Amino acid sequence: MSKNFPILVVDDDDRMRELLVEIFSDQGHQVIAASDGDTAIRAILENKFSLIVTDLKMPKQDGMAIVRQAKAVDAELPIIMITGHGSVNSAIEAMKQGAYDYIEKPFDPEQLKLVANRALRYYQLIRKNRMMNSTLNDLRSHELIGGGSAMQKVKRLVAKIAPLDVSVMIQGETGTGKELVARLVHRNSRRAGNLFLPINCGAIAVNLLESELFGHEQGAFTGADQQKKGLVELASAGTLFLDELNSMPAAFQAKILRFLQDRSFFRVGGGKELRSDVRIVAATNVNLAEEVAAGRFRDDLYFRLSVMVLRLPPLRERPEDIPELACYFLRKYSSLYEKKVDRIDPYTLNQLVDHPWPGNIRELENVISSSVIMTTGTAITSASLPDDFRRGNLVTAVEDSMKLSDMEQTMMRKALQRSAGNKARAARMLGIDTSTLWRKIKRYGL
Repeated sequence: MSKNFPILVVDDDDRMRELLVEIFSDQGHQVIAASDGDTAIRAILENKFSLIVTDLKMPKQDGMAIVRQAKAVDAELPIIMITGHGSVNSAIEAMKQGAYDYIEKPFDPEQLKLVANRALRYYQLIRKNRMMNSTLNDLRSHELIGGGSAMQKVKRLVAKIAPLDVSVMIQGETGTGKELVARLVHRNSRRAGNLFLPINCGAIAVNLLESELFGHEQGAFTGADQQKKGLVELASAGTLFLDELNSMPAAFQAKILRFLQDRSFFRVGGGKELRSDVRIVAATNVNLAEEVAAGRFRDDLYFRLSVMVLRLPPLRERPEDIPELACYFLRKYSSLYEKKVDRIDPYTLNQLVDHPWPGNIRELENVISSSVIMTTGTAITSASLPDDFRRGNLVTAVEDSMKLSDMEQTMMRKALQRSAGNKARAARMLGIDTSTLWRKIKRYGL
């Protein structure tokens, strides 16, 4: 975990305040200190903090007032209350009001560090989830772009599956948007107000996967210097997304199966049985039924996770959606790169539609992003496309030159008909300048 977080410490006792500053500064954090509640509240309004550590009993405004103000600014901001022995009931009341935890005086600095690190880790997860949800909200206009039959089927299935509290298996090639669909399932479920946590099963070493999912106790193995909650526990009441499920080691599949059967688990090195009410959404880019038949994946786990199956079509099976997707990414990256690129010329759009897209939507997004950067005018043209894309399409372009020529002539004829022969208006409809239209009219003898 990063050790560079902004922390506010509040205490009217000079020695205690200096001790708190020293504890967190030694860990590398940015610490702001306040000697009373009024100063602390001003600091909360003027700065962004990842953690607040405050005394409960103080003159003017006490720790409870700080909790209320901090929660009004950021409902998820963790607050640790420091209290004397006789004020434990008040500290518990503060937790009911939203404080993360409390610690009694006198305390061991190591104990405070442990509680603070947990609080910071919790807040990191909350912020990550916020950021992902914010990104998802930005993408609402293209949640599942496409009016073709393939995507209409996917949309109908998502609408039916999301409210049902069952496990879901999403199948699709790399780049088809499996995590996006998993997030949509979560956001349209009764768990939408809780965490959505993803984990790539193929990107984590076998010996660390169990700890990541189920957590570990302090001293469970070398380097486990404190207790850690796993994603299964953190996502309780929310959704856990297991990506690249087919990469899960065979030895670990039995442990996931056991959890799915009764929702119970043990942290690594722990003897206490824990439970978690988490929904599992899994994804794979291979045919898992074939993996089962080949003995590389447990059939009982496969059936547990495949209560409902969503298949995402590759982009080559939905070419009718490519123009809409391309225009979405054009708007996105034109805004991101602050460039006034607002269209794709018709010939280039035909090239995009005809491309086989082995990398699916992810590849299309990369091509449009690169093209926006390379474009010098207001329209993406063939010259703007990445070199790899153009080389890959050279043979196809030669083979299809007659087809593309015919399409171009057809589009020009329609534009001229709709504009009643007005060349300037027809050029605007086609997204080209008038001189280009005149040259093409002469070339094709229209």
